[in-house]
Amino acid sequence: METPPPHTESTVPTDADIAAFKEQLGRPPRGLRSIAHRCPCGLPDVVETAPRLPDGTPFPTLYYLTCPRAASAIGTLEANGVMKEMTERLATDPELAAAYRAAHEDYIARRDEIDVLQGFPSAGGMPDRVKCLHVLVGHSLAAGPGVNPLGDEAIAMLPEWWRKGPCVSPCAPAEA
Repeated sequence: METPPPHTESTVPTDADIAAFKEQLGRPPRGLRSIAHRCPCGLPDVVETAPRLPDGTPFPTLYYLTCPRAASAIGTLEANGVMKEMTERLATDPELAAAYRAAHEDYIARRDEIDVLQGFPSAGGMPDRVKCLHVLVGHSLAAGPGVNPLGDEAIAMLPEWWRKGPCVSPCAPAEA
């Protein structure tokens, strides 16, 4: 990647953000709390979700990647064995393992500030393995650089997914 996407502050979702989410994922959001990161194209690319869905079901994935272009590029990394290589490095690099454990603790602390999910893991395989790069990238984008070392590494491997413009047509919500 030539230039990583800039860090953006979390914002309250607008009706246009919710419409974009629906177009990105083909379904309405569940437990949506905020737009945790905004793509350089202007659309949401990571949302923060409630640790419990409205019906009370635990949903431990705090940061959910919504951009289909970014998700596709991450899927390519996963298919190319990046997760296995990262997991192997965790077993042999104590500094990386400590930084990844700190990322896990950061993730849990952010989730617990909203609602404590006793006995639920963080996400993405943290702290001992890499199970889902989508979650790690979402965490890195939402929290900012330096919080999740493997999420940051994955971002550095991605193409600039926003360069072709918005992943979906920016749309105004239907008027009531």
